[in-house]
Amino acid sequence: MQHRQQGGSQETSAAKAGISIRSGRRIEQPNQDSSIIDRHWRTREDPLEAVWQSELIVLLEREPSLTGTTLLEYLEDHYPGHYDQRILRTLQRRIKQWKAVHGPDKDVIFRQQAVMAQQGFSDFTHPDSVITIKGEEFRHLLYQFRLAYSGWRSVTVVQGGESYAALACGLQRALQQAGGSPAEHRTDSLSAARNNRQNVWTDAYQDLCTHYQMQPTRNNLGQSHENGIVECANGSLKRRLSQQLKLRGNHEFDSIESYQSFIDNVVSRLNRRSYSRFSEEKNALLPLPEHQAADYQTLHVKVTRSSTIEIRRVIYSVPSRLIGERIQVKLHHDKLMIYVGQQYVVTLSRVYPILGESRARSIDYKHIIRSLASKPQAFRYSQLRDDLLPNDNYRQLWKHADTHLLKREACKWMVTVLRLAYEYDIEKELGEDLLADTRDGKFATITELQDRFLRHNNPIEQAIPQHDLCSYDDLLSIIKGMDSYPSVGVPF
Repeated sequence: MQHRQQGGSQETSAAKAGISIRSGRRIEQPNQDSSIIDRHWRTREDPLEAVWQSELIVLLEREPSLTGTTLLEYLEDHYPGHYDQRILRTLQRRIKQWKAVHGPDKDVIFRQQAVMAQQGFSDFTHPDSVITIKGEEFRHLLYQFRLAYSGWRSVTVVQGGESYAALACGLQRALQQAGGSPAEHRTDSLSAARNNRQNVWTDAYQDLCTHYQMQPTRNNLGQSHENGIVECANGSLKRRLSQQLKLRGNHEFDSIESYQSFIDNVVSRLNRRSYSRFSEEKNALLPLPEHQAADYQTLHVKVTRSSTIEIRRVIYSVPSRLIGERIQVKLHHDKLMIYVGQQYVVTLSRVYPILGESRARSIDYKHIIRSLASKPQAFRYSQLRDDLLPNDNYRQLWKHADTHLLKREACKWMVTVLRLAYEYDIEKELGEDLLADTRDGKFATITELQDRFLRHNNPIEQAIPQHDLCSYDDLLSIIKGMDSYPSVGVPF
């Protein structure tokens, strides 16, 4: 308009303003705001005019959740050749508009105002990145606890599923890090916390919340947004972990502890954003009790004559001295602690069935090797044979022995190797050395194994100085001198 007022033509002024000539004409026309023009005519033929009012609206009123694709398939079935994919987008827009004007009411999300020290949220999530521990894939979950007011969070690596042991371990670790507990603890419908069939809290979870003075609550079934404080935090956590792993250059860790330390560093950086609000909230948290609650389940099982126990569809071997005993097992998410009465015996690493299988075994040959050494022929057809071999090196050794030796000799040779590995704590070295020998075409006999690896307890030669024999003469002279004294009352 400034160019037009300065005398420029409509074409020149539009070009200088960077608009089309048609837009220039529209701008110059007075009292015609296109935004308020109510167009009541159609510019093209309506492809749905014959069926929209008479059929499609009837279907939508009966079932508003019907989609455009479903209704198009309905038209194709009832009117072959009249309707095709070209009208799908038109149909979808028409349905969307009808639902906005005539459709049913939608659920409203009522955003909540977080109250200081009132709520803490818990949730489990699967990591997006594959993690390896000493070269082997580490299957695990991440438990996350988050305070609603400050957004402060804690993340713990847990093994297995969403069990009570995993929940109790992660929750108590978070509360210890926070230095207090909120008044209310919220989860989704975790079976570890709630018996969903009977719609009641489990006794163990109820006791855990009571121990920390927290009121247990949960969100409604299918309403994940009610747990949104921690649900949205899962996404930000996994994105940050993925970025840090890429920056690190690899996903390999030496141990679970080092992996947990890596996660703690990432979470610590995330918590910097909420430092000031957490400093306020921390002072308002409820004080922690003097002792932690049990983060395990207690089971009582009897040790079989095979020196095994079965826990959660997994068979574990135990020291053979426990055969016939009824033992107490404290089941953690990552370990089993075994007691006889109140006396601690041994700790076993917890094992979970691999994906797609319902059962698993965790057999340690060290528990039963002495019994096996007395009857080595039982090795060949033992149900636990493959599980007794500690690693791939020993599996290859057994295959080699079974191929090159007689059946009886092969069993005796393999059991001898396992016995030597156990008795002298040389499992890794022995397996590697023997496997290297077999690759070179050598095969050590049992006698050669004993000569090579047995540690003989040779007596230590100690030089003892010989005393002077003249001392005997001195002793005799003393004895002769004592003969001259009266013998009565003189002890000698």
